[in-house]
Amino acid sequence: MIFELYYLCQMARIVVGMSGGVDSSVAAYLLKAQGHEVIGMFMKNWHDESVTISNDCPWLEDSTDALLVANKLNIPFHTIDFSKEYFERIVDYMFVEYKAGRTPNPDVLCNREIKFDLFLKKALELNADFVATGHYCQKQEITVNGKTQFQLLAGADPNKDQSYFLCQISEAQLSKALFPIGHLLKPEVRKIAEEQDLITANKKDSQGLCFIGKVKLPEFLQQKLSAKKGKAYEIPADLSQFTKTRESLEEICAPFEYSVSEGIERGVHDGAHFFTIGQRKGIGIGGSPLPLFCIKTDVEKNIVYLGQGEEHPGLFRKGLKINNEDIHWINTTNSMKDGETRIYQTRIRYRQELSQATLHKNEKGLYIIFDLAQKAIAAGQFAAWYDGNILVGSGIISA
Repeated sequence: MIFELYYLCQMARIVVGMSGGVDSSVAAYLLKAQGHEVIGMFMKNWHDESVTISNDCPWLEDSTDALLVANKLNIPFHTIDFSKEYFERIVDYMFVEYKAGRTPNPDVLCNREIKFDLFLKKALELNADFVATGHYCQKQEITVNGKTQFQLLAGADPNKDQSYFLCQISEAQLSKALFPIGHLLKPEVRKIAEEQDLITANKKDSQGLCFIGKVKLPEFLQQKLSAKKGKAYEIPADLSQFTKTRESLEEICAPFEYSVSEGIERGVHDGAHFFTIGQRKGIGIGGSPLPLFCIKTDVEKNIVYLGQGEEHPGLFRKGLKINNEDIHWINTTNSMKDGETRIYQTRIRYRQELSQATLHKNEKGLYIIFDLAQKAIAAGQFAAWYDGNILVGSGIISA
């Protein structure tokens, strides 16, 4: 039985993270309709005008919409400012990772560090029993050997499943979380909002992070990371290393390495730290029969390596590694021991189709070997693995 439904007959005090969007609006409505004591809370996570164009950040409009929905539902409403903490925990980390040539996912970190940490703690200060969000995911409670466990499940809507974004939360955090719309499809959520005449019913879904707004990511990064001209080299698709057999776990999971001597100089760029594996837009180099994609960056030498065409072998890898300190299990009883192997369905980015992989654990870390080579694996991304529709664990890709 899905855990949220269990609480239909047990009234609780619940703080809902209201973002000003339709999903969190309907989440608040459903909980209020079930008879719970509901409090709306809007999180302001960014207002630093030195690194964004404030008019492009719709937090004020979103806050107003959230307030109007709260008034419509006749529930208390609070606004809380986490801007300082957001900068320290998310933005600083993001800049450090990009500077190092890695590809962070701030949405995953925001859930772990802000929504289900700072926000949860603030809700508990208000004597809340739970926090609720508008995420398209689900939770269930099971009993194992007489002990209660909480599991994170994919959302019922396959086109909106957001469980990946919560892949780094802990079981303790999960135990205090509710996802009232996780069992619904997006059209059903909008229909409920329309029936209840909520102002957010037909509001477009937000794209990207609020603090970036409509500013392109390279432009945003350049406000904190200096541009630095460097050379770009195209790597031919017939290098012998692409067909060379890799045998050990370390070899299979290691990224391809290139040298300038193997490539053809194709132009210049503004800084290797502005690029990520698999990137096509923003390269700004033409003249080839097929589009050019970034297949590797070298931030120390400020070199970008490119491959022609989306089927270039440099874009694909069979495996990845996660260092021991970066392995995360939502329920620690699922942790793998050294020498153990398991088969899970795995993804390395949001909305990517799950792909079967074998996980190998040893003293050096966790190695994920895919049945089918995966495209654009980049250091800093989060890999998440599932058992059916249960998200079991995740980790930061090391290289």
